Parts: sequence; structure tokens; C-alpha cells
Amino acid sequence: MKQIIPKGLVVSCQALKNEPLYGGDTIPKMAKAAMIGGAVGIRANTVRDINAIHLILGGELPIIGLIKREYADSPVYITPTRKEIKALVDSKCDVIALDATLRPRPGGTTVEELVAYVRDHSEKALMADIATLDDALAADALGFDYVSTTLRSYTAETAGVSIPDAEFCTTLLGAVRNATVVAEGGITSLGELQKILDAGVSHIIIGGAITRPQNITRQFVNAIEAHALFRAKAAAD
Repeated sequence: MKQIIPKGLVVSCQALKNEPLYGGDTIPKMAKAAMIGGAVGIRANTVRDINAIHLILGGELPIIGLIKREYADSPVYITPTRKEIKALVDSKCDVIALDATLRPRPGGTTVEELVAYVRDHSEKALMADIATLDDALAADALGFDYVSTTLRSYTAETAGVSIPDAEFCTTLLGAVRNATVVAEGGITSLGELQKILDAGVSHIIIGGAITRPQNITRQFVNAIEAHALFRAKAAAD
């Protein structure tokens, strides 16, 4: 297995087209700020952002690259087909992340085919974004270097599962034989992070709690509006 990503915090620096930070040099600058803050790696979406981040960081941190693209015939949208894989092989990312769930992929493409293409055409490591134990075991058997909990609670099979799921992480650590287990998804507080660390996971990815200011703002606003001081004011008004 390829060990590209050190133990520690990887910061996911992404913005979708409908979000205020999309475009320009905002995301690369956010990656720079994450590096200054001590991040050991960056996770990024689109070749444009991946290459811009590599440039601004001077290649000092490994980049986990992915391409989000929706297809009508499949729910899989994280690096779903060979088209996205080829683009990432030619990009400056060090690790290619893809949906490695057992769900049908667009056009009948298989995870096995995508893994084989990467192994035949690059030296990049592979990260499996998974949701279930079966996903993780299949990815491990295919030779993925990393297995990440990215999609837990985001698939039909795991809908409603509370994340971050420390118990699931413990299960993965006991079941996955070769790949490095990565915890990603739902980590929004130091307390939640502590539970994941206590479970034994040493590779952590955090995105929205650091890099989506609209979500961070909403958490504080919700706490303020739920406080008795504001409830009393609303009643008086």
C-alpha cells in the first residue's frame, strides 16, 4: 500500500457552483491557510482547483483529488467514470478519490475497471470513499491504499446513520487488512474529533466545519436563536 498521506488532519477545500466561495482563487488560498494551520494534506474537487492548490502550496502537501459529476443513470457522483479518472491522472493530485460503494455506476462502469486504469497509467495512490463495511472490504480486496468513511449516511443503505460514526470506524480498523482507514464526514466539533481519535483512527478529513463559512455561521446563529434570551424576545415581539 502506498503511504502518501501522513497521520493528522487533511482539510477538504471545496466549493460547489451554488456556493459563494466557488471560482476565483478563494479555494487555493483556503488551502494555503489550512497548510499554515498545520494540515498534512488537502482534499480538492476539480482539476482547476487541484492544480491551483498544488501551485500555491509549492507541492508541499499531498492533494487528494476528485471530480464530482452527476449522471442520470446512477447515484454515484464522486469520480464516477473513466473520463474523470483520466483527468485526475493528468492532474497534480497525489491521491485519486472515488466512490467505491457497491452501487451501480454510470454506463455500467465498474470500480475494478477504474482501479486497473489508475494502476496501469500512473503512480498515484487510490482512496475509496465508502459507506458500509461491505464497501470497505471490497475496496480493500481491490488494493485501494485508503478507505474513507466519506459516504456514510449519504447513501440509501446508510440514510439516517448518525455521523461521525466512531463505532463504525472501530469496526473498519478491525476488518480492513491492508488499506489505511480514514475518517471523514460529520466531524464538526473537538468533542466529535476526540471520539474518532479515541477509536484509533489517525487519518482525519474535515471539510465543512473549516471551509464552508455559511455552514459555520448557521451553527452559531441556530445556537443564538435557540437561547432563552432570544426566545423571550420573540415572545415579547
